[in-house]
Amino acid sequence: MGEVDSVQPAPQGEPARSPAMELARAAAAGDVAATRLLLDSLAPRIERIVHMVMGGAHADADDVAQQALIAIVQALPSFRGECEPKSYASRIAVRVAVAARKRARARMARVQDAVEADAIASDQELPAEAVRASRRKAVIRELLTELPDEQAETLALRIMLGWSLEEVADATGAPVNTVRSRLRLGKQALRRRIEADPSLAEELEVAP
Repeated sequence: MGEVDSVQPAPQGEPARSPAMELARAAAAGDVAATRLLLDSLAPRIERIVHMVMGGAHADADDVAQQALIAIVQALPSFRGECEPKSYASRIAVRVAVAARKRARARMARVQDAVEADAIASDQELPAEAVRASRRKAVIRELLTELPDEQAETLALRIMLGWSLEEVADATGAPVNTVRSRLRLGKQALRRRIEADPSLAEELEVAP
């Protein structure tokens, strides 16, 4: 089932509510059927986000996507409708994926990303820019594991998902200025990490 994005008419004088918002409110109130429908609509988005943060070839990606869906169900009682359910769920998925990748890094270091990069690089049909882009994403995913959770989450939403500052602020419940601060601190930390390793600067095409 695809994501629920259309908007239903609302009584005169009341703001329109999307079907997803109605489902989320019902699910937050304990409606089992609504919870199932909501998860069915969100699952494709959650899977894409988890694979984006962890890497499509990561062995744990599918399991982490399921963990993210479970985390969403557990968080539903706290949902108050301040943002669209897909934004609320996306933030949870990013947080779960970043945490899982940190745990995996402790076990496997850079091995998985190296395998992924080698597999992509060996495919002669892919344009060189696509190969470079994939390598950059792998490096960024690895660097995210070295940042504090709030900075990693903000960078992932902003850089990997392409959200605006306002969208990140809405999803995280933080003021826009706080989001800017987290981005600035995260980028500074990444810059220091890159400057300490010239090979990373080359992969990310960052000038010394």
